[in-house]
Amino acid sequence: MGFDHSFGLWFITRWLKPDIMIESGAFKGHSTWVLRQAMPDTPIISLTPRHPEKYLKKGPAYVDGNCTYFVGKDFVDFGSVDWEKVLKIHGISDFSRVLVFFDDHQNELKRLKQALKAGFHHLVFEDNYDTGTGDHYSLRQICDQFYIRGGGHSCFKDSDEARIRSKRKKFWEKAVDIDELCGPHEAWWGVRGEMRDNFNHNKTTISYGEHFQNSRFVESILDVYWELPPTAGPSLTHQTRYDPGRAPPPVVEDGRYRMFQRLGLDRLERSVFNGYTQMVYLQISKPES
Repeated sequence: MGFDHSFGLWFITRWLKPDIMIESGAFKGHSTWVLRQAMPDTPIISLTPRHPEKYLKKGPAYVDGNCTYFVGKDFVDFGSVDWEKVLKIHGISDFSRVLVFFDDHQNELKRLKQALKAGFHHLVFEDNYDTGTGDHYSLRQICDQFYIRGGGHSCFKDSDEARIRSKRKKFWEKAVDIDELCGPHEAWWGVRGEMRDNFNHNKTTISYGEHFQNSRFVESILDVYWELPPTAGPSLTHQTRYDPGRAPPPVVEDGRYRMFQRLGLDRLERSVFNGYTQMVYLQISKPES
């Protein structure tokens, strides 16, 4: 994670003050470290195929002393864990006191359904990719609908949207033009009409009707959807990767250099601000019957 998402995860964790934290996908342990900075004494459960300690010989990595690791031969996918049994070992019975953090590049609709079935309420998805980008189906893609303000897209190459996208692609590396956005038969939802999963290894073509129904399901269980904003505007961070026109307003707005400087953000390398992908916090509950 870059600085934006690290700060966002720290903030959400400090705000919620969970009794236990679960992370699916740890890699070298950076997110584990962020969770630990937010809650110094709270236990962590980490699910990740390879133990972070394996990376210590090659460079920076973090291994936490108060973390239960499901790694290597003991690795279990989030959706296959008996969470009632695991959390009982930690003395946790109230699932509303648990924070679940996903940075595993899996279909977020799949993860959402698994979390709902297990009884979790507070979720954070790190890579909440915009429509037309990313290696998995994201909540942001699901919520990109014509009936939602700012949602839905036109594949008409002479449209205002096409002209705006073409211009913005000249400034932002991750901006998507109409040719990249639209797949066969003008399919723009997901990634060119595909629901992607598992680091792009699985690609399933879905109809707009299926995409629409996915959004209605998400709406039925969604209490809160909040995209964590970038820390500061691009004129301050000099980031050139993500399109700020497709992101929430930053915490420190463009032009407020004194504030940016006072917070010490000007001392950070520019590259740490290039990793923003609309990280999102969700609060969910089972729909009323």
